[in-house]
Amino acid sequence: QVQLVESGGGLVQAGGSLRLSCAASGRTFTVYTMSWFRQAPGKEREFVAAISWSGGNANYADSVKGRFTISRDNAKNTVYLQMNSLKPEDTAVYYCGRKDGRNWLATGVFEYDYWGQGTQVTVSS
Repeated sequence: QVQLVESGGGLVQAGGSLRLSCAASGRTFTVYTMSWFRQAPGKEREFVAAISWSGGNANYADSVKGRFTISRDNAKNTVYLQMNSLKPEDTAVYYCGRKDGRNWLATGVFEYDYWGQGTQVTVSS
């Protein structure tokens, strides 16, 4: 069974930075794509970023391009999300997701098979 555990969330002022981590365990011997999604109160879960197995390709939502960077360390089975220039509208619960295979262009919630429990990010104005 796959388990994903996020960490690194917190309260930050607008313009600040946070780095989220997501550690994966179980079935780590397969090729898989990792992603970050977020869900604000009263809104649907939305795609933030995804990264290929090799780490050489990444896909971002327009709202975070140039501010967020996704990366991964396969030796540690961990994916990261570096978030800079944070805005109040980035406030949400952030979830990491995993799907088996190489489709790093997947942006739909339904395309991912496993999810973490989420970590809260709050950006104050």
